[in-house]
Amino acid sequence: MSQQADPQQRELLRVCRIGRAQGLKGEVNVRAFTDEPERRFATGSVLYTKDGEHTYSIAHSRTFKDRWILHLEGIDDRDASETLNGLELYVEADDPEEMAEEDAWYPKDLIGLEARVADNPTNGISAAKAGQIIGKVVDVIDGPAQSLLKIRLTNPVIEQKDGSFSAASAPETDEKDNEKIIKTALVPFVDELVPDIDLHSNRITIDPPIGLIPLL
Repeated sequence: MSQQADPQQRELLRVCRIGRAQGLKGEVNVRAFTDEPERRFATGSVLYTKDGEHTYSIAHSRTFKDRWILHLEGIDDRDASETLNGLELYVEADDPEEMAEEDAWYPKDLIGLEARVADNPTNGISAAKAGQIIGKVVDVIDGPAQSLLKIRLTNPVIEQKDGSFSAASAPETDEKDNEKIIKTALVPFVDELVPDIDLHSNRITIDPPIGLIPLL
C-alpha cells in the first residue's frame, strides 16, 4: 500500500517500470532495471516513487517467461493495478562504503570513466592497440536485451556514403553532403566486452570485436 516515505531517506535508484495489469488480483508486469531482481523484488522489499514521497511494499513476486510479475500490498484488484501503469519505482542506494568493499557500483558511477582497450584483447582487436584510449562514457542506456555504454570517442571518424571510414581531422569537423561524422559509439554492457571497471582509477576496460568501434 502506498504510504508516506521517510524524507531523510538516502539516494534513490530506479529498479523497474510498471506495465500492464496481470490477471484480476492486482498483479502487475514490470520492466526491470536491476541486475539483482531476486533481491530487489523479494517479499517485503520496499519500493519508492521517484520523489520519495510514497512507498509500495512487495507482497510477493514471480517470474513468467523471463518477465517479472509483482503484487504490491494494497493493490488487490485489476482496477487498482491498471492505475499504476507507467509508474517507475526506486530503491534506496546501498551504503557507498559497503559497495566499495565489494567492488560494486551503480550505472551512474560509470559516467565520465575513461574507456580504454583491454591490455590483452581477445575479441579480434590487434594486440598493438592494447591500452589505447577510446573515449569517455557519457551515458548508460537501457536496451531491450542489455544495457549499452555510450562512449564519446576521443578520435571521431568520418563515415562516407559508401560505408567506408576515415579519421576526422578534428573533433569539431563539420559534416559534408557525402559524409557523416561519428562522435560516439555504443558498446553492449556485457562481461565479454567490458571485462573490467576500476572506479578508483576512473577507468573502464573495453574488449570490442572488430567493427564495433570504427577504425579501432
